[in-house]
Amino acid sequence: MTVNQIDPPARLLMGPGPITADPRVLRAMSAQLVGQYDPAMTGYMAEVQELYRGVFQTRNDATLLVDGTARAGIEAAFVSLLAPGEKVLVPIFGRFGQLLRDVAERCGAEVHVIEREWGSVFTVGEIEAALREVKPKLLAIVHGDTSTTVAQPLEELAALAAKHGALLYTDVTASLGGNTFLADAWGVDAATAGLQKCLAGPAGSSPITLSERAVEVIRSRGATIRSNYFDLAQILDYWGPTRHNHHTEATTMLYGARECARILLEEGVENAVDRHRVHGAAMASGLVAMGLTLFGDQSVRMNNIVAVRIPDGVEPDGIRATLLADYGIEIGTSFGPMHGKVWRVGVMGYNARKDAVLTTLAALEQVLRRAGVSVPQGAAVDAALDALQTEG
Repeated sequence: MTVNQIDPPARLLMGPGPITADPRVLRAMSAQLVGQYDPAMTGYMAEVQELYRGVFQTRNDATLLVDGTARAGIEAAFVSLLAPGEKVLVPIFGRFGQLLRDVAERCGAEVHVIEREWGSVFTVGEIEAALREVKPKLLAIVHGDTSTTVAQPLEELAALAAKHGALLYTDVTASLGGNTFLADAWGVDAATAGLQKCLAGPAGSSPITLSERAVEVIRSRGATIRSNYFDLAQILDYWGPTRHNHHTEATTMLYGARECARILLEEGVENAVDRHRVHGAAMASGLVAMGLTLFGDQSVRMNNIVAVRIPDGVEPDGIRATLLADYGIEIGTSFGPMHGKVWRVGVMGYNARKDAVLTTLAALEQVLRRAGVSVPQGAAVDAALDALQTEG
């Protein structure tokens, strides 16, 4: 058997993630390895911590990386904050709220959920009523859920959680870097993310930040944390001054995560959020001009992803396959009740830029036309250009 050197096909990844990585991140990941206790390496780790304080908008000392994809960060947070039998409240408004419920159940927590129709978000009153009834130790909620493309407002939730004796955890994998997220100003106790969306990197590293209150809960647990790899008490020591030998650091992923944060802070977090807003709005304008109907409550749509209802009479996966085969462009379908009903078009990270938006719209228009869908010729690109010009 002869196996050739890896040579992936050229792709423009305009789905819900992963996205096309910034070339600077890939270059950083090609750097040579050093030992995990080499002064150069521990220096890089300290830089990563400070960089991600800027990304999360926090001064939390406990800001670091969990080695693994975004789900690794979620599992580390849950297994370290929740002892078996403790209550957690999970408001679910999409696929990734369901994931939080599953992770919490596997930790042995007593899980309580409230649910919202996909495409909508919870009111503060709905969450407070559930907090009052359940009295959980942890309120765990997704910030932006790519399965529905909407973002749950978080500004008032920390105060509500604290009022009812709970910590606030949020999964910001899909939103961080492309939507406003203020860990300290909003009072978030724990947040975890991934690199493969607005941070313009590959999956494989999960940034996390923990408030002093969350760290105290982790440090003071009487029961053993039921994971060695995801034990945040040990991981905090690994990243701290004692450099506890917990695991061998994923050096190449750390290089990538460091570059993701460096690029974001070089641009400026507010500027990056605005770039995602502008180009996401241009994509939405183009899709509407094409005659497609947007899905979800647009007043709370994430900046970095747009969902559209699939036109009648077309084969959803066939359109996506043609777009990929003929143009090298990937867009996404969805999960659960929305599977086969919507396409999800990402505008995030390195691809939140003018040429990526226009190329995707032009290609999708051609594929739909050849599939027999009546599409106004050139309207999508014109609408997107008009939206971008209006923004200046």
